[in-house]
Amino acid sequence: MKFQLPIYHSPDFSLEKLQDAPDVITEIVFEDGIAPDFFHATSIFPEYFKINGKWFLAEESRMDCCIRINSGKPEVIEPRNLKTGDLVVLGRTEHGEDGIFLHEDGFEEPDTGKERFSFRGGRSRETAFSKDYDSLYELLNYDKEKGNILWVMGPACTFDADSRKAMENLIENGYVNGLLAGNALATHDLEAALFGTALGQNIYTQISQQNGHYNHLDLINKVRRCGSISKFIQSESINNGIIYTCNRYKIPFVLTGSIRDDGPLPDVIGNTYDGQDAMRNLIRKATTIICLATQLHTIATGNMTPSYRIINGTIRPLFIYTIDISEFAVNKLSDRGSLTAKSIVTNVQDFLVMVSKGVLRNH
Repeated sequence: MKFQLPIYHSPDFSLEKLQDAPDVITEIVFEDGIAPDFFHATSIFPEYFKINGKWFLAEESRMDCCIRINSGKPEVIEPRNLKTGDLVVLGRTEHGEDGIFLHEDGFEEPDTGKERFSFRGGRSRETAFSKDYDSLYELLNYDKEKGNILWVMGPACTFDADSRKAMENLIENGYVNGLLAGNALATHDLEAALFGTALGQNIYTQISQQNGHYNHLDLINKVRRCGSISKFIQSESINNGIIYTCNRYKIPFVLTGSIRDDGPLPDVIGNTYDGQDAMRNLIRKATTIICLATQLHTIATGNMTPSYRIINGTIRPLFIYTIDISEFAVNKLSDRGSLTAKSIVTNVQDFLVMVSKGVLRNH
């Protein structure tokens, strides 16, 4: 069956409560980076704002931002980016009372009569994921042609030779439009490319090498001496790995720093807010996001990601997957408010190998 996007059902603005709803209330910003009291904080769901008697959908929404009125329309903006003189929407209700309407069920189909009580309703190590994989293959093949696929990766993805090769295949075949990661993912991937190890262990045999714990430090030093990852790849004739393949196919990647980073690599963004802005620039293009074994980057990405995207005037779902061997880790994103994330509990190396084979088989 050919993949089809769920249809978005707009709110019924002919309802009396929405027709009679007032325009939004706004207040001026008096100091850069400080929102007025009782500002409205956005969510991951579509939100509409009544301005001059007309309802407008806020585009590119994300959690915990403000709504600034720009040329008579709502614009989502981080509070730290507010400027003196901006008009910010006030209101803490979501059903029209303050001219604000949150539409959380726009992609839901009518009630199918499904029983409310059932066993194994959560996502755990006992969950059967076969249908999830098949659906993901269809989605990735669809978004390869019509969307934008963003990957968020932790260093575990580089610890296995087969998972690195699987990710190379996905990049080469057009299933990767961007990558978000930290210093560790890039460091250990390049370590594997140069030394055949990750944290000193052979990426195939998993045997620790003599003095292997120096490998990632030597790697970082070599890259820093070259001045950039791309110059290091050229200088050392690197010809394999996730970062190499991104560089070869000009796939943008953002590496954001951590307080515990070694080095870091010269391409890593050390300033937290510069890194956040760079991540947002890739996230705002994405229609599918897949987060692998990196709890903090996953939560950060989820908090910047809405449940929908507007493409050529059409509202479509934004799909987000979180994959980890730990049930706690995959459920953490939904605990932080990203309720539309779909989780798969598995080893991420196995996941990458299965997905690489699955998408190419189903293409």
